[in-house]
Amino acid sequence: MTDVIDRSPDFAPLAPALAVARTRADDAAHTLFYSDVVAGLSATPKALPCKYFYDERGSQLFEAIVRTPEYYPTRAEIEILTINAQEIAALVGPFAHLIEFGSGSSHKIRLLLKSMPELASYIAVDISQDYLTKATKMLSREFPDLPVVPLCADFTQPFALPRVARQGRRVGFFPGSTIGNFAPEEAASFLEQTARLLGSGGGMLVGVDLKKDSIVLEAAYNDRAGITAAFNRNLLQRINRELSANFDPEAFNHRAIYNAGEGRIEMYLGSRVEQSVHVGDRSFTFGRGESIHTENSYKYSLAEFHALTHSTGFTHGQVWIDRRRLFSLHYLVVR
Repeated sequence: MTDVIDRSPDFAPLAPALAVARTRADDAAHTLFYSDVVAGLSATPKALPCKYFYDERGSQLFEAIVRTPEYYPTRAEIEILTINAQEIAALVGPFAHLIEFGSGSSHKIRLLLKSMPELASYIAVDISQDYLTKATKMLSREFPDLPVVPLCADFTQPFALPRVARQGRRVGFFPGSTIGNFAPEEAASFLEQTARLLGSGGGMLVGVDLKKDSIVLEAAYNDRAGITAAFNRNLLQRINRELSANFDPEAFNHRAIYNAGEGRIEMYLGSRVEQSVHVGDRSFTFGRGESIHTENSYKYSLAEFHALTHSTGFTHGQVWIDRRRLFSLHYLVVR
């Protein structure tokens, strides 16, 4: 379980006991990061968990990715949220606690908060502490009457809600097709875990990227400006910074392909040369052309996602689709 620091909306300084808990949580996170990297680079084929993309630099690069002309999901989802904000607000209802999983810059949530003046609270959950603090401070200034609570946690693992959200109706917000980073069976497990967290009568808004032409899909993950490539390589730079490694990120090529059989984009870092890399006291060799698998992004038809949710603690409610039929937003209800 991830240690959670419960902060008040006015960002009061941490008490000594909480400061100690934060230090322990940081140590545990560092240990887990190291063990995940060692396990991933020891595997055949080599792989690294995509959740480690999102340190502060990675989060900044991702915000740049969503502004590239090739990356359609964000524009399509913003269109859906803008056109349907009032209908979505009516489903969420007044006095609910809105919990965003992987809040990032909290850009999309603003479109909903403007239509939800009677929310009980907004809980921003993200793995990047520094980025989370900056984003929620700004959001608090924009919505001074709304309790905005930052919660630093790995939402792929069970975590505790802050006190403010333990009573009353809870609705999750999981935008950006992040659900696609899970394999289908993992996505079902995540939804089951989330249904338990939200509780009876809760709801969940989930962004789901739709299946489409592979040319459109591959362009979105291989932008001409090379920002996605920099985002992918930043994972190696983070390992260097935090785990005493000596990766040369420029010795790896970025590559993203659509695997039609699996229905997913696959992202890789391929070694340009034969090389040996140290991570702490461990050494790993790479053959020329050998790849590290860094991310999957599954795409669904509407029928496929309906079938997936049927096996979880949710029932399927409303669904909205953008005008180009590239992306979908689903409202699920906890059974």
